[in-house]
Amino acid sequence: MQTKNLKGGQELLCINTEKVYDWIINEATFDLTLDDVDLPEVNGEQLTCDEIENVTCEVEPGDAVILSREDQDFIIDGTQITLQLVTIQKSFEVTIFVTTTTGQTVAAGTFPFTRREQVVLCAPEGTLVTVNYTDVDCFVFQFNCASTEDEEDDETTIDLGVTVRLCQSIQSTFPVTLELVADFCQPRDRDILPFTPECPTPTIPPQCPVLFPNNGDED
Repeated sequence: MQTKNLKGGQELLCINTEKVYDWIINEATFDLTLDDVDLPEVNGEQLTCDEIENVTCEVEPGDAVILSREDQDFIIDGTQITLQLVTIQKSFEVTIFVTTTTGQTVAAGTFPFTRREQVVLCAPEGTLVTVNYTDVDCFVFQFNCASTEDEEDDETTIDLGVTVRLCQSIQSTFPVTLELVADFCQPRDRDILPFTPECPTPTIPPQCPVLFPNNGDED
């Protein structure tokens, strides 16, 4: 075996990375109903309906779980291709906030929810399907406040309609080892500093290009 001469100081490298089999940006919108949410207390006293100025929410997504993937055949540009119908379970928590007529904002509670959706991907068995949220938002589109009185206790609750909107990046990937010709990266110039740091430029350990990688070339 012989080392391969490359121009410009480049070397033949093997790197570990991930091959992206498929990638979509998807929007999901869920409507939630919350009934009989107790109004919070302010200074030891429960709020009344007349003291509510506004009701808002915040949403915190959890990890997505891939429940299943099912092969399905499609015809794309005249060619039959097998793709996967992937079922994803998403969990998230919605926190309700009540703003009073005096300008105070207090939390009324946090509520967990789970929703499922299906997407079509090139995601054969063995690939890893991941969901990353690029934008998460929610808003209260309606709320009703009611007070009940009985012999034991007075209770004030609100019923809410909440819309949750998720923008999500969904990818199917698989780890691969690639061979490529490239330069090693070097740190940028440090001339923006008023002094020169006494730190040497990083060096890499000596390599064995005669042995590996050789690109299968025995000439």
